[in-house]
Amino acid sequence: MMFDYILPFIILILVVVFIHEYGHYYFAKKYGVGVTDFSIGFGKEIFGWNDKSGTRWKICWIPLGGYVKFFGDRNVFSQADQEKILRKYSAEDQKKLFVLKPLYQRALIVAAGPIANFLLAIFIFFSIYTFVGKDFTPAVINEVQKESPAMTAGLKKNDIIVSIDGNDVKSIMEVSKFITMSTNEYIDFVVSRSNQELLIKVKPNMVFTEDNLGNKVNKRMVGIQLGAYNDQINHVKLGPAKSFYYAVNEVYFVSVSSLKYIGTLIKGKGDTSQLGGPIRIAKITGQVAEFGILPFLSIMAYISVSLGLINLFPIPLLDGGHLMFYGFEKILGRPLSQKTQEGFFRIGMFLLLSLMFFTTFNDLKDLGLF
Repeated sequence: MMFDYILPFIILILVVVFIHEYGHYYFAKKYGVGVTDFSIGFGKEIFGWNDKSGTRWKICWIPLGGYVKFFGDRNVFSQADQEKILRKYSAEDQKKLFVLKPLYQRALIVAAGPIANFLLAIFIFFSIYTFVGKDFTPAVINEVQKESPAMTAGLKKNDIIVSIDGNDVKSIMEVSKFITMSTNEYIDFVVSRSNQELLIKVKPNMVFTEDNLGNKVNKRMVGIQLGAYNDQINHVKLGPAKSFYYAVNEVYFVSVSSLKYIGTLIKGKGDTSQLGGPIRIAKITGQVAEFGILPFLSIMAYISVSLGLINLFPIPLLDGGHLMFYGFEKILGRPLSQKTQEGFFRIGMFLLLSLMFFTTFNDLKDLGLF
């Protein structure tokens, strides 16, 4: 059964990682940095080819990431060692070295990977809203379950949901999303009742249940059933300007919600069981792919946003870690010493390995192996 999920997962990872690495590659070439390798995946090469500029483009066996390797970039700490570099390379070769480029160019090359991921997500949402359309069906409460959090708080049948936690509800499809992504103890519902807007605070129950794909999850439940306003579905193909606006808005919402969730984890209040690694992502990707190309593209956009966001975290070994070092370099007027950078990289390695261990443990728990 797991094999049904592998192909969609590999396609998703190939696209998302390629776009990320191409962001780095594009700006590296723009600023004259030599690129020796462009790899999708890690480990032993499956196949590859060399282009005219000498870059080796390759696909490797472990499809869980990728990298762009710059000319002469054998030592991540080499910026702290400028004099040795100048002695080692000819004047011609020095022009191709990443570490000798101005600070703003290095920062742009590093930031371009995550930025490319955000742009991919915007492009996917833009395309869906333009060519397929976006749902704008107002959400009406058809039923409030007895003794549910919604009934206790005062939500009633025929209430039209206007907003949830300050997010305007423009579609019945958004209600479940806003409830799921909420991180506060109480969820703020603004509803329209008899042409009056009311703010109602609902304390959701955490219920261990199945999601739409049949996966076991902890879900926030308030106890309402929804219907379309006047039983009319309103699905609209948008013009370019509106499509772009809603695409950017969706990427912004996902980013902010993810950061809020991470904030609850840091405070010790978040649900850590929802953290998943490659196995869970592969499973969900495969399940979503069975519903067709549109849900698959949507999950690709969400994974792309997540990859871009995580890579911006100020953890050494990630793009955000390099940007953090460039921040120190800008403030201090010189790069951090090799010893200091090595210390940071050890901390970064520990944090990433811990996270990988934890998410893999959750994945295996999902499969019933724990």
